[in-house]
Amino acid sequence: MFLVECQPMVEPRIIPREAHPISRRDIDHDALKVLYRLREAHHTAYLVGGSVRDLVLGRRPKDFDIGTSAHPYQVKKLFRNCWIIGRRFRLAHVKFGQKIVEVATFRKLVQPGEEPAGDAAATISEASAAPETPDQLIHRDNTFGTPEEDAFRRDFTINALFYDIATFAIIDYVNGMDDLRAGIVRSIGDPEVRFREDPVRMLRAVALAARLNFTIDPPIVDAISRHRHEMARSSPARLLEEYYKILRSGYAERTFRGLAQSGLLEPISAELHLGAGEALWRSLSAVDTYRRNFPSVPDAFTNAMLLGSLLVPLGFPPPPARHGDTTIPRLGALPLARRDVERLRQVLGLQRRLRDLNANPRAKHALTHRHIFQDALAWLDIHGQSPDLVEHWKAIAAEGRAPRSADGVAADQDQRPFRRRRRRRRRRRPQQAPEH
Repeated sequence: MFLVECQPMVEPRIIPREAHPISRRDIDHDALKVLYRLREAHHTAYLVGGSVRDLVLGRRPKDFDIGTSAHPYQVKKLFRNCWIIGRRFRLAHVKFGQKIVEVATFRKLVQPGEEPAGDAAATISEASAAPETPDQLIHRDNTFGTPEEDAFRRDFTINALFYDIATFAIIDYVNGMDDLRAGIVRSIGDPEVRFREDPVRMLRAVALAARLNFTIDPPIVDAISRHRHEMARSSPARLLEEYYKILRSGYAERTFRGLAQSGLLEPISAELHLGAGEALWRSLSAVDTYRRNFPSVPDAFTNAMLLGSLLVPLGFPPPPARHGDTTIPRLGALPLARRDVERLRQVLGLQRRLRDLNANPRAKHALTHRHIFQDALAWLDIHGQSPDLVEHWKAIAAEGRAPRSADGVAADQDQRPFRRRRRRRRRRRPQQAPEH
């Protein structure tokens, strides 16, 4: 394992409220609740990472993550709606309905030999959170650290800014504010060391620059060219998840163009590297255009739909070599789920029928009740370049849903109360007395 050298103690740069654009009005109110309760319990608590970066840039953050001096079970003690997750390093997830505010204890980079042995951090179950449990966990897990140590263990300077809700100031240990203003993605520490430590950081550097329209610091570009084949050491499942994140971001075309130009597609998805041409860029551009119509990720962006946006430009589905051929296509080392591929086949198989306007009305209405119809219509909307056809099918689907009154009863339904018809009781035949 390759690690960055320990950083000397440095005084952070404090950017006061009047010198930055962040306002509490822009911060999620549930994240504010968590920050204030942690401070009331005398813990240090900051808004951290990408949320601070995006707020400074005037963008709406996807998540509002919190860094704190409180240890995971101390956080759990403060919030009944808190769950502890993770094995090697525990995180607190504070849930508000479907929303999750992630709370992480400040961490530090560890030197060889300092790592917790095995899954020491996971030897205590959440169910056995007795008062002494957190202390036992803390003594074994020596990766907890200070805010400064946490800043230096992050990947890029623009991701290492903290916002202090107590003083409304930004805390900057790594000159991240300067890089934000200059529009540069710069590594914290030597990028060659940081990329050998975690090769996925190379992909994230390109994705971050594409999403923000920033330039990449030349030492990062040089390190990627020398170590891009290290990507093959990363977990395939993790890399596939990174692909899905890129496809949901609204900047998929720009990001995959950057990955192709930097050679990062070849070690993990050679098919994409070889097929990175105009068909792929048109497909990804269509995905980005559709994504920007929504304030958040639309329901249509299932894994199957996103996977198809990569596979179809590469020639999926191929002509079957034999009847019923259901071979799972490959995307390099990435593990494609059979259920996603099969759902994609069904979506593509329905496109011909959606373009058949000569079908009889009964067949059209029946089609709208197919379980795959909404996905197939979304594909047509994204990639079909036929907005009139999409509206045609939306109208047919709407016809199949009877209008309802305010109380939820169908408008054409008889409004008289339903009276159950009583069954007539059959008379019992008199029993004959037994003969003696």
